[in-house]
Amino acid sequence: MATVVRMPRVLAGATEAAIARWLVGPGDAVLPGTPVAEIETEKALVEYEAEDAGTIGRLLLAEGEAGQVGDPMLVLIAAGEGDADIDAALGTVPAKPGPASPGPASPRAASPRAASPGAASPGPSAVPNGHQPAASSRGRVFASPLVRKIAGEKGIDLAGVEGTGPNGRITRRDLERLLGRQGPPDLPGAGEEAPVSQRPGSPVPLASGVGPGTGVVLAPGPGRVTPHSPMRQAIARRLTQSKATTPHFYMAAECVVDELLALRARVNEAAAVTASVNDFVVMAVAAAFADVPEANVTWSDEGLIAYQNVDISIAVATEGGLVTPVLRDVGAKKLSQVARESADLARRARDRRLLQRELEGGVFTVSNLGMYGTLEFSAIINPPQSGILAVGAARQQPVVRDGQVAVATVMRCTLSADHRAIDGALAARWLAAFTARVESPLGAIT
Repeated sequence: MATVVRMPRVLAGATEAAIARWLVGPGDAVLPGTPVAEIETEKALVEYEAEDAGTIGRLLLAEGEAGQVGDPMLVLIAAGEGDADIDAALGTVPAKPGPASPGPASPRAASPRAASPGAASPGPSAVPNGHQPAASSRGRVFASPLVRKIAGEKGIDLAGVEGTGPNGRITRRDLERLLGRQGPPDLPGAGEEAPVSQRPGSPVPLASGVGPGTGVVLAPGPGRVTPHSPMRQAIARRLTQSKATTPHFYMAAECVVDELLALRARVNEAAAVTASVNDFVVMAVAAAFADVPEANVTWSDEGLIAYQNVDISIAVATEGGLVTPVLRDVGAKKLSQVARESADLARRARDRRLLQRELEGGVFTVSNLGMYGTLEFSAIINPPQSGILAVGAARQQPVVRDGQVAVATVMRCTLSADHRAIDGALAARWLAAFTARVESPLGAIT
């Protein structure tokens, strides 16, 4: 029977996503694992793969159109099924405009923007120039999460922007064209301050106080508020959830890394791919889990989930916020593989080109701010993971060896652990194993 495929939760905390590009068309046969669409969220552009086998019967979202997580986005059909079966599968769910139903014609010839036979005519009505307004009569703005993010950063009110995309959707090109003018529409003239209500999305001035005798001060002096981007809102929701529901506790260690730095220099002399300090840290994390396998767990309401492989997320700073792609089965990889995969994931994270599966899973995260000169910090756990290691800068400092003061290069690492899954003694054993692996790095990379 026909199967309705719904918008997936492609990123933790994401509630909305948009179809950036369909990779299939009506009439295409797909198998589990077949790339179906590129889905855009406020954090990344991910490739969604089919989970079931079948034939594409109808695409319910046009390219550039956004939908909530769980909204129908396409229908798969079996041999002999057609529009009647698709409509029956959709039931009372209103089908959004999609491409033509399957037929003998080439699937690539059918544009995802064409209306599906029998589907209700949606959204805003067309205007004479062929473009459509960006908002419906209910005031909804039709734009992808990325467009909303850019608009928020630039202080653009999308309600006043004419969309040239499918069904009047606002595209990135529309914003670029608008930004190429003297300024966004409806902004006040030079030297004129418009009321907040006239400048949606614009920075809002803060009052310096609320008057004497009240005991409340909003800000120590005049300030301005920049509206949150969708990505920043998603990060805020996720981290607030983590701190509110995950009982964090913290342990710190100082690792002497002179031997690690010397080994890295020797390895990189002949290596095709340069290994970073963080690559050595990731290898040491995996080795520590091999030494203390009972720490390789996550919490669930049903019980502790133990893992055989060590899948490690690496924190990557992007223009809009933090993304944590996953390195799979690090314990089975060589240093060169970890270095190559880490560099590739970081590059594509910054370009917002990660695949869906590269953002899922992971038991532990490594967050390294040492390259910024940060000596020490504590990180927030990424649920449902059980821990995150915050890595600081490697700096020379005095240390005591055999009763003598010497100079060594020391790197401070702070472990944040979920106390529901990992007790203090277990965390201490794991951190000691990690420290030993970092200070004797040859065993961790071979």
